[in-house]
Amino acid sequence: MKPIDDRNFKEKVIEITFSIPKGRVTTYGTIATLAGIPRAARIVGGILNSSSVRYNLPWQRVLNKDGYLSIKNGLIDSKKLQKELLEQEGVEVSAEYVVDLNRFGWYGEEKGYER
Repeated sequence: MKPIDDRNFKEKVIEITFSIPKGRVTTYGTIATLAGIPRAARIVGGILNSSSVRYNLPWQRVLNKDGYLSIKNGLIDSKKLQKELLEQEGVEVSAEYVVDLNRFGWYGEEKGYER
């Protein structure tokens, strides 16, 4: 079995992240599942953290499993930026930094991904 953080997994994560349509969001866990390794949500978060600037990824469209903008380490300015970017795309974000996944969630269906 290949290690979770192999190059192929990283490439899939980047490809899937680019596939998230404007105005929609998904979760770290959904990306992990679509990339072929369910339960690797934390690895997806690490990949996005280290690759978003380099590849100009739409990182703002990826949330935790509850639809919460989960930027950690007290980076409230980053959380506010994520909220602002999502709202510019038409995604409603509550004052508590939560997005309704039933309304704005994306699970790969338009691109033929299977969960």
